[in-house]
Amino acid sequence: MKQEKTLAERLRERGVSRRGFMKFCAATASMMALPPVMIPRVAAALQQARRPSVIWLSFQECTGCTESLTRSHAPTIEGLIFDHISLDYHHTLQAAAGDGAEHARDEAMQENWGKYLLVVDGSIPMKDDGIYSTIAGMTNLAMLKDVAAGAAAIISVGTCAAYGGLPMARPNPTGAVPVSEIIKDKPIVNVPGCPPIPIVISGVLAHFLTFGRLPELDALNRPKVFFGQSIHDRCYRRPFYERGQFAETFDDEGARKGWCLFKLGCKGPITYNACATAKWNEGTSFPIEAGHGCIGCSEPGFWDKGGFYDALSKGTYGSAEGIAVAAGVGAAIGVAAALGSRSRQAKADRKEEV
Repeated sequence: MKQEKTLAERLRERGVSRRGFMKFCAATASMMALPPVMIPRVAAALQQARRPSVIWLSFQECTGCTESLTRSHAPTIEGLIFDHISLDYHHTLQAAAGDGAEHARDEAMQENWGKYLLVVDGSIPMKDDGIYSTIAGMTNLAMLKDVAAGAAAIISVGTCAAYGGLPMARPNPTGAVPVSEIIKDKPIVNVPGCPPIPIVISGVLAHFLTFGRLPELDALNRPKVFFGQSIHDRCYRRPFYERGQFAETFDDEGARKGWCLFKLGCKGPITYNACATAKWNEGTSFPIEAGHGCIGCSEPGFWDKGGFYDALSKGTYGSAEGIAVAAGVGAAIGVAAALGSRSRQAKADRKEEV
């Protein structure tokens, strides 16, 4: 079998200079939250790296995760496919169809057994032996088990693959479940979001390419580098929350001034993701910046936890009482901070009058 070229060799063929390569390494290290001293190590690893085979399976999903991937800008989707990975099977992006497509999948599995990455988006229907979603005559369940057997690791992309997503919403007519409820003997990294942020998808792939392993994960198997802080932690509207300045409607004076959207149902305080820092459309914006509260789409069960426009402090969101209590405490802290700030300001004003 022909030896696969290294990433450095491919970049040289495409006219990328050493300077350009080091800039790419610096950007990759920054994206993975690595310190500057790690850039030479990243460069050394990438120089010798060979493109891993990636098999992407789409099950009960809306293609939003693929749409998100195609908007990746660091690296771009073109660079990701042609320079960094070998995307050997993808229902939407591949040129082959029918028997040719399935042959490509079988061939990729055989040639890269034990080494390829399996990416899954969409939940898997289990009811009635999984007949509610089939591909080339195979149920999603059968195809997942078949391809997962030879995978080095699995990346569950999107909330459907990670947690079951909207297909799993009550009454869950197809018996949808996430990948982790079926596959128990492979390392799995969850990249939730509806859809997930493009740079998070490509970032996880870049990390595997650089270090040959998955990034450090949290309790929900999410990459800590992207899911280690809540939306609220990094939200630019948080100062308004601390001062107790909230928009009451989407068209009031507070909304026009960019005040906190907590009372309009923002789930940022209990949602962990990189939306506020990585943002969307090449770092242009994210939902809260566009004037809409976070709906918590990267958290398990967000679809069945109550209204998107109900404030957390109302206690109607979530099945666990702890969520409502925590949210209520958070709101109380925000109000207390606001009252304290106003009290200090009033005292300062009185001193000035004296």
